[in-house]
Amino acid sequence: MRWLLPLLVILVWAIHFGLLFFYTGMPPGISLMDSLISTLTMATFVWLMLLTLNSYPTRVGLTLYALLIGSFFSLASGYTTWFLFKTIPVKGYEGYEHWLYASMPIRYIANWLVFCWISTFAALQNEAEKIETKFLKQTDLTTMHREAELYKLRQQLQPHFLYNSLNSISALTMIAPEKAQEMISKLSDFLRSSVKREAQDLIPIQEELSYIEAYLSIESVRFGDRLKVIFDKGYTDDAMIPPFLLQPVLENAIKFGLYGTIGEVTIAVNIALTDAMLQISISNPYDSDSQIPRGTGFGLEGIARRLHLLYGRADLLETLKTTNTFTTKLKIPQAHV
Repeated sequence: MRWLLPLLVILVWAIHFGLLFFYTGMPPGISLMDSLISTLTMATFVWLMLLTLNSYPTRVGLTLYALLIGSFFSLASGYTTWFLFKTIPVKGYEGYEHWLYASMPIRYIANWLVFCWISTFAALQNEAEKIETKFLKQTDLTTMHREAELYKLRQQLQPHFLYNSLNSISALTMIAPEKAQEMISKLSDFLRSSVKREAQDLIPIQEELSYIEAYLSIESVRFGDRLKVIFDKGYTDDAMIPPFLLQPVLENAIKFGLYGTIGEVTIAVNIALTDAMLQISISNPYDSDSQIPRGTGFGLEGIARRLHLLYGRADLLETLKTTNTFTTKLKIPQAHV
């Protein structure tokens, strides 16, 4: 709008001067005076009109408001132009006053068209800028809310495992101090690696599996030879996954599989990359008649919510129950594939 007004002033003045000098045959001095007064007066009132539109927005119909403002300032401009022409004496062209009376209706109409067009354009542009600003602000708020919720979900997942580990360490200090010391060392390394991965949205699947191996080494101290995890891997090195996604699933599988049993339990982890989708299946033994351990469920709910926030889909986590097996299936879209 800043460059449009000066350009429009020059264009209107050139057209006005050309019509007076070449079409009506007026002397160049009178043509210049008439065109300058008309154009500068119009430019002044257009500037005042734009200030009014910017300073006093409206909540009523935008187009109607712009037309009313344009009509008001076009009349004000026309009247001021008429007053200036009547005040400034014109010499050297006897028919100028008669021609001025005859041309005033055309001047008013031309003024009205120019003012209404500019006011409507400016009002629409201001409204578009407000909508864009509101949209960007809403987008920023949505992004901040999403990031805050993701951070909260990640922070809520770790304490479940940490509390169990500390309880196990407390028990081991009495019956097997050397195992308690080993578990403390592994837990320290595990938490240190967790801090390093906190700010990442996606990591290579192999890095996540290294993290899981550290987690399982801690759990093996708790459960000994009773816990056995078998991995079936079929993916490429560039497969990506959100960090901290598999640990809650395995923790859930261990709770369902080992709690309440005394024998060896095997948990099967299958990872495959097909059709731009990393598919992960984790299966553990499950007794439908046994009592579900307290505290299970939040991990899977948190994962489902994380996947929805990250990918905008609600079909990326699925659980299947049979008489003897509980299976959790994850699907991670691969944007780079």
